[in-house]
Formats: sequence, structure tokens, C-alpha cells
Amino acid sequence: MEPEGPPESESSEKAFFSQQEDDEEEEDEEEPKEPEETVPLNPLLQPALTGDVEGLQTIFEDPENPHHDQAMQLLLEEDIVGRNLLYAACMAGQSDVIKALAKYGVNLNEKTTRGYTLLHCAAAWGRLETLKALVELDVDIEALNFREERARDVAARYSQTECVEFLDWAEARLALKKYIAKVSGAVTDTEKGPGKLFKEDKNTILTACRVKNEWLETNLEASINEIFEQKQQLEDIVTPIFTKMATPRHVKSGKSVA
Repeated sequence: MEPEGPPESESSEKAFFSQQEDDEEEEDEEEPKEPEETVPLNPLLQPALTGDVEGLQTIFEDPENPHHDQAMQLLLEEDIVGRNLLYAACMAGQSDVIKALAKYGVNLNEKTTRGYTLLHCAAAWGRLETLKALVELDVDIEALNFREERARDVAARYSQTECVEFLDWAEARLALKKYIAKVSGAVTDTEKGPGKLFKEDKNTILTACRVKNEWLETNLEASINEIFEQKQQLEDIVTPIFTKMATPRHVKSGKSVA
């Protein structure tokens, strides 16, 4: 069975994110070449690479624009490895372009043929502001490429230190969000749980979850350690209650009659 992908060096892996792919087929130099047809330039490419948000919006929103009807098709047009113009915008670090195009309902979690997402691309190129924009747009930061790597792992492989730090921070926030959601779900669906949850305990947990959610919303600059502390505090409140809930209650037996 052949491996999923050919062995690649760091340089060749980096070339995966370049705008032009090398032709894999060798041509016979002695054979005369056919005249190459001129491929029309995608009209979205220039504004996407230069950050011309207004130009892009004109194409998408002005019915009089000659490319209006094909705007989405042009945006999602893919190259040989499955990258569309959003990838070009990521490579160029055009965060505003990504935000603008996201409004037209594109899938920001779409993967290339090798499983790379926009987040992987921005991480490899060290585009910190683009990473931030994508995370704000709620992309999947846990998505894996064909190497089973998250975007954070790709950033680390290319020594993009700031990107690694940011994605570690984003993953810490996600972990707290997921724990809050898990706990809230368990409390509101106690019939599937191992035991009965007292009303007082239920209110205690729901209040703690609400407080932590509010903390996340109001402390956007909190450090990773501070986020971990908040998660630990919530666990310290929730764990004893769930433990008590799962512990069988001993019913006192009545006195035996002589």
C-alpha cells in the first residue's frame, strides 16, 4: 500500500503553500510544444491580494458589474491542490479581505486535497492578524491536515512563534468554552445522569457556568494561565456536586419488630 503522500522536506512542504505549483510531469524537450493558451486572470485575484475590499464588494454586490453573476464561482475556483482565492488572501495576510468575503457565506473550514484549512495556511505563513481574524470568525482550530496536524502544529514546524502562542491561547479559551457547554448540558439533562441533582446544586452549577461565560466575554486579553485558572475554579465547583450525584444514597432501614 502506498503512503498517503510522498516524503517531503521542509522546503517542499512550504512550497505547498506557494501560489504556483510545479508541474509534476516532465516534458520532452525535443518534442515541439503546442502554443500555450492564455488563461484569463481571475478578476478577484488582484483585489484579494492587495486588500481592495471595496473592489471585491463591488463585484459581489453591484448587478451592473460584468463579473457579478460569477462572483461566487470565481471565489471558489480551485487550483490543482484544492485552494481557492481565500488561500491567496491568507498567504498575503489580507485579514480584512477574509472578513469581507466571509459575509457571503463561504465555508472557512473547507479543506484542500491534503486537508489543509485556511488556518493551517495562515499559520504556515506566520500571518498572525489573519489567524486572529479567522478565530474571530469561529473557524475550527482543531482541524487536522493529512499529517494529523492542527494549525498550531504547522506553526510550530515552521517556527512561527507568535502564531504558536496565539493558537495555544485560542485553544485554552476553546477548552473552557467546551467545558462550560458540557457541564451546562449535563445539568439541564439530568435524566440521563447517574443520579438526582438537587435544585440548589443545579443552580450553583448554572450560576458558575454563567459567570465563567461572562468572564470569557469581558476578558479577551486574559493570559493562558488565567484561562486555566478559571477552568480549574469551575471544576472545583462542579466535580464535588457531580461526585455526590453519582454516589448511591444509603436508605436507613427501620427498626426490626421483635
